Amino acid sequence: MTSKIKVDNINKVSDDSNIIKKCGTTTTIGSGASNPIVVDGSAVTLGRCGGTVALASGATQTGFGRTGTVDWQTSSIKTGTFTAATGEGYFCNTSGGAFTVNLPAGSAGAIVSLADYTRTWQTNSLTVSPNGSEKIGGVNADATLNTEGQSLTFVYVDATEGWINVQDSTSAITGRLVTPFIVATGGTITTSGDDKIHTFTGPGTFCVTNEGIGSNQVISHLVVAGGGGGGHDDGGGGGAGGFRENESPVTPYTASPIKGGTAVTISSVGGIPVTVGGGGTAGQPGGADATSGANSIFSTITSTGGGFGDRGQPAGGPGGSGGGGDAQDAGGTGNTPPVSPAQGKDGGAGTPGGNAAGGGGGALNAGSAGTGSGAPGNGGNGGGGATTSITASPVAYAGGGGGGGYASGGSGGPGGGGQGMSYSSGTAGAGTDNKGGGGGGGSTAPGSRAGANGGSGVVIIRYKFQ
Repeated sequence: MTSKIKVDNINKVSDDSNIIKKCGTTTTIGSGASNPIVVDGSAVTLGRCGGTVALASGATQTGFGRTGTVDWQTSSIKTGTFTAATGEGYFCNTSGGAFTVNLPAGSAGAIVSLADYTRTWQTNSLTVSPNGSEKIGGVNADATLNTEGQSLTFVYVDATEGWINVQDSTSAITGRLVTPFIVATGGTITTSGDDKIHTFTGPGTFCVTNEGIGSNQVISHLVVAGGGGGGHDDGGGGGAGGFRENESPVTPYTASPIKGGTAVTISSVGGIPVTVGGGGTAGQPGGADATSGANSIFSTITSTGGGFGDRGQPAGGPGGSGGGGDAQDAGGTGNTPPVSPAQGKDGGAGTPGGNAAGGGGGALNAGSAGTGSGAPGNGGNGGGGATTSITASPVAYAGGGGGGGYASGGSGGPGGGGQGMSYSSGTAGAGTDNKGGGGGGGSTAPGSRAGANGGSGVVIIRYKFQ
């Protein structure tokens, strides 16, 4: 016969507290703060209110299910094709090449997460492949992940839709360098002492990854527009591109005499577009007249293209500096639209009734008027440009083009202005690229009587980096 012990309660000898207590359908093991297990007819409760249930080291759990989260596999970064397991998240490194993640067989509530470990999915994509005939978002086909910094979570719902993406992030968050100085890329970068210098000779972006602190956020800049084209057949010289410079107190150098105006402050990270204006086209005999140069733009600073050299038009073109007038017209107006300090000067006038056109205006000096009349006509010289050491060496920019003349063409202004053409000189000189020089005016020489193209502009940025 089997022996039985029948009791409702088991108590400790030392203090008579409950070890096991039976009350109705509920059995409680333990008492007070150490009350760990409660068993009744429909539920098993582990722990007490405010307590913690913990698995011992090395223990595993089964049957509890998942709560919409995954266990990230941080010790196993994936670099090649693999098969995922439900309940796990994977960091996928495609920097060495694209590969595939095979999803596990689907069951309701299965969950898999993926993240772009090196922010390279936009270059080497990650392919996600469903198991057999199962679906991703209702379609039995692979999914391609090609967004930089993407992370996402798939949950298997049912046979109709299969795996559904329930969470998707396309933000690649990276740390920022902590420094009191600007950190940036873009253009051609050189250094001078504690300063970095970015030179843009064509369109680009000044990409700021750290904006610096306080006075270090104020940069120096030079923005020069494209020079105007020279006019044909005793045409005026092209005006120089607008010249605008500002010197920051923290980046001292020998600036031009016309520095000043609006300062540029880098107050946030991001890309700042840079536009470098092209030179205007030359006037062609029997064809199109000369055109003005294009604007150069950086941040809030716009320098206006140089005015075209005149031929048969009312006057030389207005612009950063004005274009020279032809053998009977006035020169164009510089510093148009007006800024302070002025970005350029007026073009010179032609000689009434003569074969002598005016020179284009420069950043510092107006273009000279043509002199003489008829065969002795001499084209006016282009106005002088401005010299600055923003690049650590003195360089002149924005010289006006010389006017065309019968006896002699005007000389180009210092700073890239092109030489004006004479009857016997053959060709007019082009404005110098990346200096914003105006093109020289053509003459009435036999053969080609065309003017010359203006030179393209430049944008230079200088800031303290250490």
